[in-house]
This record gives sequence, structure tokens and C-alpha cells, in this order.
Amino acid sequence: MNIDKRTGRSVLLAASIGVTAALVLSACSASSASPAAKAPSTADVDAAAAAALPAKYKDAGTIKVASDIPFPPMEMFDDNQVLTGFDYDLAQAIGAKLGVTMELQTQAFDSIIPSLQSGKHDVIMSGMNDTPERQKTIDFVDYFHAGFSILVPAGNPGKIATVLDLCGKDVAVQKATVQAEILHGYDAKCTAAGSGPTKIAELPLETDVQTAVRSGKAVADVVDSAVASYASQTAGGGKLFEVVRDPANPAGYNPVYTGIGVLKKDSGLSQALLLALQSVVADGSYAQILKKYDMSDYAVDAAGLNLGS
Repeated sequence: MNIDKRTGRSVLLAASIGVTAALVLSACSASSASPAAKAPSTADVDAAAAAALPAKYKDAGTIKVASDIPFPPMEMFDDNQVLTGFDYDLAQAIGAKLGVTMELQTQAFDSIIPSLQSGKHDVIMSGMNDTPERQKTIDFVDYFHAGFSILVPAGNPGKIATVLDLCGKDVAVQKATVQAEILHGYDAKCTAAGSGPTKIAELPLETDVQTAVRSGKAVADVVDSAVASYASQTAGGGKLFEVVRDPANPAGYNPVYTGIGVLKKDSGLSQALLLALQSVVADGSYAQILKKYDMSDYAVDAAGLNLGS
């Protein structure tokens, strides 16, 4: 199985066609610019977390973070083209606890795990879902729990009420995410109903997916619930999209954990990140960051390692 985002990047937006273009251009320029990061303050350091951090990262003073930018609200640019978002803010809070800089660097999602394996990056923080298959390659420090939702044009012209209403229809998802696999899981039911399997187009960026839905090339976008919610609230002033509310799945379909991805050989780094995350939760920063992005419903009960199953 391929890597996924979110959501998620698990993982997922732009307010209009113009803003979408700006985000894509910004992502291109960000890849060649200096990594986005915030200098840590000694006042914020958690002694236990900092002590657990392997020497190579202490000496470097930096943890290089692979992130598929943009993927609002997880990682995105503000009106001044400054990197922000839930993942960014949480990364800065974790870095402060460790006493090092967390540098978010743009990396295409379908090559994000290889970027760790090659040594280009140290960790992944990009709305990546924690799944048993991924756990064969990397460990996850889990910080988020949400499902997937169906995003449709405002007014829901396709009259989509549940995931089975997508049977036989054109649907768009981001390439290399688990959303396509989830939809294929309904193929048998779709065939039995006489509609045939969902016709899935996998596109490079979530912004591409939303453009396909806006242009009528797809009836819906299946994406992380947090991303769908953000798009419905902000795109075109909240007038371009809406989220399908399925009473049988109020938290979205197939809720999964999202975590920071770390190579298994770097278990010391995973433990340090976990301690730092637990400290961020304990001091209330985690709750504040969730509230800032209207994502409190997706908080984990407790930070942990490899909670996905």
C-alpha cells in the first residue's frame, strides 16, 4: 500500500481559484527557500524530553521535518505567505520542549517516507495516518484522531448522503493516500447495488482535487475530516463546499490516528518526541493549538506510540 496523508496529510483549503493558485505557487517557492522554523527558548525546555533527545540532534540544534505543503489546515501559508497551520504550530511547541528547532521542509507526499530513509529528513509531520502497514517501516508519535469525510460543492448537487451514494460516480482523492483504498473497500456493495464501483481519480495535490470538484469533473472529494471541515468553512468565504453529514458516521469514516513518523532505528528520537508531546499536552498548549484551528474534536485522549491498529 502507498503512503497516505493525513489524512491525511491524513491527510488536507484554498478560499478560491485565485487563492488555490497562490498556495501552489507559494509551495513551489517554499521548497527553495529557507526552512520554516522558530528558534527555541530555553525557558520552554522540558528537562526530561531534552535529556532523552539523541546527541546528534542536540548537536545539530535542528530536527528536519518532511511536510507536504500546502495541506490546510495542517500546513499552509497565511496572507503574508508565512508558513502556519496545526502541524507547524505543534512542531514549534514540541521543538521548544526539546530545545531544538523543528524545520518544516517541503516534500512531496508520495516520496515522504523515502526522504527519511535517504537521510534527507529526520521525521515526518504532515498529517500522516498511523496504520499497521506503515508501522512495518516507521514508528508514530500519535497526536491526532479523526476520520475521513466527503466534501461536495455547496448545495450538494449530486445529492450525496452516504459513501454508498458515490458508487458508480466520479470521485477525486489525493494521490498516494488511503482514501482510494477506503473507497475500493465498498466496491462489492456498489456492485451488488447495481451501480458499479466508484470511479476514482487520484490527483497530485489536495488543491487539485478541490479544483476537480469545483469544475464538475468529480462529484466529491474524499479527504480527512479536519481538511474537509476547514475547506467548507473557508473556501470562497465558506460558500464553495459543504461536508456530507452522515448520521451513522458523525466523526467521519474510518477514524484513524495521525502521528509524527520516525524511522524505527531512531527509537531514541521517538521517545524524546513523545515526552515533548506529553509535556505540550500537560501545559495546555496542545489544547490551545487545537482550538485555534477549530479541531478540538480530534484531540487524542493521551499521546502515545503506534496507537493505530
